[in-house]
Amino acid sequence: MGLEAWFMNSSEEDQRKPHKLTPDQPVSLEELRQLGVFHWKLNADIYETDPELEKIRKDQGYSYMDIISIHKDTLPNYEEKLKRFFEEHLHLDDEIRYILDGQAYFDVRDQEERWIRMAMRKGDLITLPAGIYHRFTLDETNYTKAMRLFVGEPVWKAYNRPADDSDIRKKYVTSLQGC
Repeated sequence: MGLEAWFMNSSEEDQRKPHKLTPDQPVSLEELRQLGVFHWKLNADIYETDPELEKIRKDQGYSYMDIISIHKDTLPNYEEKLKRFFEEHLHLDDEIRYILDGQAYFDVRDQEERWIRMAMRKGDLITLPAGIYHRFTLDETNYTKAMRLFVGEPVWKAYNRPADDSDIRKKYVTSLQGC
């Protein structure tokens, strides 16, 4: 099964719920690619020896990786970190995440400022381009284990919205023109 994505409703209820519009408005992988979001479906059971993951890492230059387990029993300052992850922000570098276990959501803004929610499940690897506004949350299972990949040393700095005047945001917005 491919990545499931949809336009979100504006409900303020629990962020871990799906927040689908009625009727549902799915978003295709092609629509995500136009925003600079790319997806691969891999076999997370063999991530340590997976030749497909190795090829992606080599082709994309992902030289650094670590693994994070997000659950109240495993992540220090769990509630605080979840709240911070869900604040709308951008990064100066691409964000690359590979779900090894559990489930979670990544939300990105489209060109019309609408939220798109992506349901990340075991085996989903995505890249979010530098400069895209996004946020992250767990779903109602309250658990995910993810590999974080970087080109070079990791940079953990997030720039909360508004960051429209930043060079990386301007570069991202310019890259969308003509799409």
